[in-house]
Amino acid sequence: MATTAWKNRYKKRLELVQKYAEIRKKLKEEKNYAALAKLPRNSSPTRLTRRCELTGRRRGHYRKFKISRIMVRELAHAGLIPGMRKSSF
Repeated sequence: MATTAWKNRYKKRLELVQKYAEIRKKLKEEKNYAALAKLPRNSSPTRLTRRCELTGRRRGHYRKFKISRIMVRELAHAGLIPGMRKSSF
């Protein structure tokens, strides 16, 4: 499980990406790369790595559920994900 620092860092980056999205789009259309380079690095969407909402794990991430494969499995076995069940039934 990821530490709370990793989770908080991800949330801050996500907020920065959303905050500067319009500005970055406008600067790219104008092809003003000098001004684009002066923006914060973490405002770039390529610096985001998707993380599990529950554990903070960054690998094996299901976009549909926004959680890692391990948590999908546990929640599915517990019956907490609607419409999902074990394939062996």
